[in-house]
Amino acid sequence: MRQTGIRPTGREAPFHDDELIVSKTDLKGQITYANAVFQRVAGYSEAELLGAPHNLIRHPEMPAAVFKLLWDRLQTGHEVFAYVLNLARNGDHYWVFAHVTPTHGADGRCVGYHSNRRVPYADALPKVIALYREMRAIERAATDYRAGMTAAAAHLGRVLAQAGVDYDRFVFSLSAHTRIDARAA
Repeated sequence: MRQTGIRPTGREAPFHDDELIVSKTDLKGQITYANAVFQRVAGYSEAELLGAPHNLIRHPEMPAAVFKLLWDRLQTGHEVFAYVLNLARNGDHYWVFAHVTPTHGADGRCVGYHSNRRVPYADALPKVIALYREMRAIERAATDYRAGMTAAAAHLGRVLAQAGVDYDRFVFSLSAHTRIDARAA
């Protein structure tokens, strides 16, 4: 579970456009690799990160429904692109545009997950923040955690239906800038 007791400061952790945060996890989300940028931005040493659950850096304002969507897609073999708000050890926050993919062993079975995270485009963040705020409000209003997560996921489904797009198209439509979609190449 996410580390408790860390209070958000409201300050943004330094993370630059030319940097890439990289991590790998096992099938249960335990960190097996964390690059130097991840360590610096999150404020943890490699020894503290290795073996820790990746949700150690989950910001309390991040909708649980987004992580459910992420895990559901990964466990069916799909890659995921998502905007994620993370919480550093000192309480600072940092937004990332994450690309998470299953990692396969020599026998073709999934053995873990690989995540590359970049600084998101600034024009996408207001839209993401507004949507995530709505989703968190729905989660908080529910009588229990699972009901809230389900209701927030349903809200996201309605947003996608109104936009007439699937999740992948929606994520890429949030910025006027074009990111390279490796699947289209």
